[in-house]
Amino acid sequence: MLKIKIPGYGILNLSSLVLDYNGTLACDGRLIEGVDERIRILSEQLSIHVLTADTFGSVRDQLADLPCKLFVIPEGEQDKAKADFVESLGSMNCVCIGNGRNDRSMLKNAALGIAVVQAEGVAVDALLAADVATCRIVDALDLLLHPLRLTATLRF
Repeated sequence: MLKIKIPGYGILNLSSLVLDYNGTLACDGRLIEGVDERIRILSEQLSIHVLTADTFGSVRDQLADLPCKLFVIPEGEQDKAKADFVESLGSMNCVCIGNGRNDRSMLKNAALGIAVVQAEGVAVDALLAADVATCRIVDALDLLLHPLRLTATLRF
């Protein structure tokens, strides 16, 4: 459990981290440098879930040694599938990170939604649904490792 108190925003009691894969954790199907070590550290406090359509067919190999649960989502209504998954975990205890249009509902419904703007870009719908945006996934994960950064960004 990760508890973060943010003045004027509230208290976040986070138990799950839900991550998109392509465009968020990976570029062209390959895990972005620095992600693996951060996931290992965060797994000590959060249950980590990766949701993906696995566009490049590489996610199983890339995540094989990491402490996370993988869910490959079939085509069609991926936005709804991701949102339903977050709801099943208890959205008010989830932090979600994504970049795609199909991530917008999970970002909006989560206790904390973080959009990342990397090589693949970010869908405007996802950006508008998020609470915070970062330029790199390692920066997004570092917000959870160093929660005073979130406090500085989200407080009133």
